Amino acid sequence: MAGRVIFHIDMNSFYASVEQSHNPDLKGKAIAIAGNPKERRGIIVTCSYEARAHGIYTTMQVHEAKRKYPELILLPPNFDRYRTASKAMFEILRSYTAMVEPVSIDEGYLDVTELALERHAVSIAEEIQQRILSELDLPCSIGIAPNKFLAKTASDMKKPLGITILRKRDIQQEMWPLPVIEMHGIGKSTAAKLKTLSIETIGDLAKANTGLIKEKMGKNGVRLQNRANGIDEREVDPDSVYDTKSVGTSTTLPFDETDDENLKAIIRKLSEKVAGRLEAKELAGPTVSIQTRSADWQNRTRSITLKNTVWKADDINREAWQLFMKHWNGEALRLVGVTVSNVADKGEMTEQLSIFNFQEHAKEEPIMELMTKLESRFGKSMLRRGTKLKKTSSEDSETSFSKDFLNDHDHDRK
Repeated sequence: MAGRVIFHIDMNSFYASVEQSHNPDLKGKAIAIAGNPKERRGIIVTCSYEARAHGIYTTMQVHEAKRKYPELILLPPNFDRYRTASKAMFEILRSYTAMVEPVSIDEGYLDVTELALERHAVSIAEEIQQRILSELDLPCSIGIAPNKFLAKTASDMKKPLGITILRKRDIQQEMWPLPVIEMHGIGKSTAAKLKTLSIETIGDLAKANTGLIKEKMGKNGVRLQNRANGIDEREVDPDSVYDTKSVGTSTTLPFDETDDENLKAIIRKLSEKVAGRLEAKELAGPTVSIQTRSADWQNRTRSITLKNTVWKADDINREAWQLFMKHWNGEALRLVGVTVSNVADKGEMTEQLSIFNFQEHAKEEPIMELMTKLESRFGKSMLRRGTKLKKTSSEDSETSFSKDFLNDHDHDRK
């Protein structure tokens, strides 16, 4: 892995910046993209740097933001506008290399190792940054590093319009003194668990006993420790855009809910929405999860992995409701979610062989071997099974505010 040059491109305040580019009158003003301010679910999705200067931040409730800064300009999200800008941004990135891995609508990795043999990496980054700014009127920050983790960390170090190099030899000075919660990939629960092991800084994690980390936190703990030491061997994978691992949805309730019949109806509606998205993407999975957030902001997730895969609303709802009732203690809830994970293409799901269908599978085996060879040579998007066409423009195919854009990349790379 030595000698790699990886960029992480992170668009700055993307949704707000797109709105300011679309309407120059908004430039220099405190703006925020938000949900419905009349409902409790109204939260700040993102905001401009001008708004941040007044203490506004992502996930802040709209009424709180307006109370803090009454002149804040609230705009509803325009996802089509953001997808168009995202697509144009990735087109610029792909004009430099095919080794582009989209991560979300506003960030991605580039492997520019070969380009860096001919030009200095900083020169390439400056050109990319200036092109995105001049052609799209959008700011971005770029991290430059020998691996993905360090590149991601570097891009967060200077915003907006930053270009930061982070080498392995820099991490003891730049990263190790920081609280472990500031490390990419570590959330509040993981940080709390690390604290019980007397690990409070990234340096503590890097130097901790590996055996203890593995015993207490498993493989993920060892992975995090490697990254604290600047070790990350993941490749930039342009095909990872097709690797959907879960399909889910959640809803923030307009008031704290305790009525089981109302919650049953909500879970039914969420299950139907998940089923629609699975159908649109021709996916199915064996793991059903429910997510809840209580009135005192306690988040809980419970899952069950079935012997068979599910994709129909009735099946998802049945498992989700049983799971919910098994673990719900009657507390008031402000959010409920349903997810199907470990998903794969329904046309490629393994079926239990029986005396009635083994001959059919035997006929398909040579074809499957050929498909595997072609995909290994030309990429995962090379072939599609002859099932019904996927609905890429349907609302049902939208998996989330930041990931529905992935459908666009199927067309970009052809």
